[in-house]
Amino acid sequence: MTSGESLLWIVMPYLTIVIFVGGVIWRYRYDRFGWTTRSSQLYESRLLRVASPLFHYALLFVIVGHVIGVLIPVRWTDAIGVSNDAYHANALVWGGLAGLATLVGLGLLIYRRRVHGPVFLATTANDKIMYVVLAAAIVSGVVTTAAGFVPSEVSYRTTVAPWFRGVLILQPDTTAMGHASGLYKVHTLFGMALFVLFPFSRLVHALSAPLGYLFRPYIVYRRRPR
Repeated sequence: MTSGESLLWIVMPYLTIVIFVGGVIWRYRYDRFGWTTRSSQLYESRLLRVASPLFHYALLFVIVGHVIGVLIPVRWTDAIGVSNDAYHANALVWGGLAGLATLVGLGLLIYRRRVHGPVFLATTANDKIMYVVLAAAIVSGVVTTAAGFVPSEVSYRTTVAPWFRGVLILQPDTTAMGHASGLYKVHTLFGMALFVLFPFSRLVHALSAPLGYLFRPYIVYRRRPR
């Protein structure tokens, strides 16, 4: 790894974190009324009824898979009796299915925005940039997963994952990242670009997910005040 590339994997992650956190704070303080998905359901709901749940639920599985993959070291799975081959096989199958479902859902959402006039007119330049970066991150992830079916000694669990965990403790392992394949590096760069764009796009609505709805009763009874 060259000194320039080594600097890239040291500077870029922290620059991404600063922009992400600072952007979220700025957006909440100065654009609170713009903190919304700008829903276009009134313009078209038939295709949205299929595309939106498919995209969001599949993306949730993708996110969980990424978190588990980069935060859990190999020695932990070895300690509970899960071999690296078994872990790799499950990651490829379930990760591949989730990635494809996410890609299909995103494709339907983009198709819907392009072919339905009112929805297309409500699409801003910011939305278009967001869709391009999001699509690039998902496509690169699916391609990287597909490439994983070819046997290789290089794995994200020994390259990207140690680097990512090192970033969290202020000790990024650039040597491990240097052994990662080009596909892993490209996917990581697109992921960081997505986090940079996140606070300034409609993606920010993910931070306002109504998690309380998962635990509330079906019928809310209100008492008459005395």
